[in-house]
Amino acid sequence: MAATLLSRRYVPVLIHVLGWFLMSYLLFFNQSLTSEIQFPRLFWVRQLIFLSLMVGVFYLNSQWLVPRLLLHEQTGRYVLSLVGIICFVLLVLGSVELGFDLARQMHRAFHPDGKGQPKLYGWIQPSLFTILLVLGISTSIALLQKWQDDANFRTALEQAKTTSELSFLKAQINPHFFFNTLNNIYALTLLDVETAREALHRLSRMMRYVLYDTQSGTTLLSKELSFVSDYIQLMQLRLTDKVTVTLNKPEPLHDQPIAPMLLLPFVENAFKHGVSSVHPSSITISVQQQQHTLLLDVSNTLFPEKAPSLEVGNGIGLTNTRRRLDLLYPGQYSLDINEHTPADEYHVHLTLNLA
Repeated sequence: MAATLLSRRYVPVLIHVLGWFLMSYLLFFNQSLTSEIQFPRLFWVRQLIFLSLMVGVFYLNSQWLVPRLLLHEQTGRYVLSLVGIICFVLLVLGSVELGFDLARQMHRAFHPDGKGQPKLYGWIQPSLFTILLVLGISTSIALLQKWQDDANFRTALEQAKTTSELSFLKAQINPHFFFNTLNNIYALTLLDVETAREALHRLSRMMRYVLYDTQSGTTLLSKELSFVSDYIQLMQLRLTDKVTVTLNKPEPLHDQPIAPMLLLPFVENAFKHGVSSVHPSSITISVQQQQHTLLLDVSNTLFPEKAPSLEVGNGIGLTNTRRRLDLLYPGQYSLDINEHTPADEYHVHLTLNLA
């Protein structure tokens, strides 16, 4: 993390230093090395002044003109400012050329025999090209930096939105579960105090899991399955003999990180809609592993008066679980809902890639 922060801070500085070193090489060293002409000393002073002007133009444009004019849709003022900068630089260079009489001195350096006439304005074309090049590069870098900052800002906002949304959804799921469970325990206190005590002990273990073992955003699959198992045993305390509950867990179990409270809503939905005190019913929960893929199958008996549907959102937990899957495992899961199988069952099949 520290290395990443250092690279973000110093890499742009290093790029700027290398860029100005390259320009200095082209203005000073390259000309002195590739030419056999002995340039007058005032020529190098002129090059130094020109380099200083280019540095000022570059940062004036990228740090002030582009952010304050171009990015605020003041294109006309921005273009006029560039024209003014170009005229100012050319005026300064022209004053240096005339003040140092560089045209005549350069002519003498290239023509020691004195033939020909000095080109008084030969410096304008290459200087103008260099100015436009520096302005173009500085504008491009400023726009690219603005685009990158905006992209980083959008990413940060999206991450913050996702985190807050996940926290909100999880906060909705937990009270929904505990509200139902406490109702069950309340009913047990009227029938069997000892059984109610056992239920409270199991519930306290489940609450400890939710409060302390799920704060990091992920939990181990073994803990999640133990939580589901506790929930099933807690629910079975108030079921009649007409209800058959089967839980199949992978043997052996390969622990992997998983989002907490992700499997419970499917199981809870089966108990909510697949239990009858009059008719025989069954609930089957099967969990399998295939390398990094988790397979969850939950089926429960259908009753006409209880028509569970994940799509219409009967139950806070199920609706939010689909949303959590979209946020936490985008493109890494498939959720198939069969609301009426040939065996008169409601079947949910979840395939989740935990890699």
